[in-house]
Amino acid sequence: MYEFTLSLPEETALALKLTPEQLRDEVCLAAAIKLYELGKLSAGAAANLAGIPQVVFLTKLADYGVDTFRLTEEELKEDLARA
Repeated sequence: MYEFTLSLPEETALALKLTPEQLRDEVCLAAAIKLYELGKLSAGAAANLAGIPQVVFLTKLADYGVDTFRLTEEELKEDLARA
């Protein structure tokens, strides 16, 4: 496992009303969600990065305005045709 240090202003934690531990978790979750949204990580890999179960990760996507499932228009048409 890789470890690195990220320095954040104390004002960030105060503005978000988070403890340092909560801020760490929030930053990891935000990074995981963004990497998932960009298609750089699968849901499972992003959940692993965030340190939470995949089911929990998928439910948190809505809090960030990210679609849980990404289907192309063609995939949606195929699904409708099969329904």
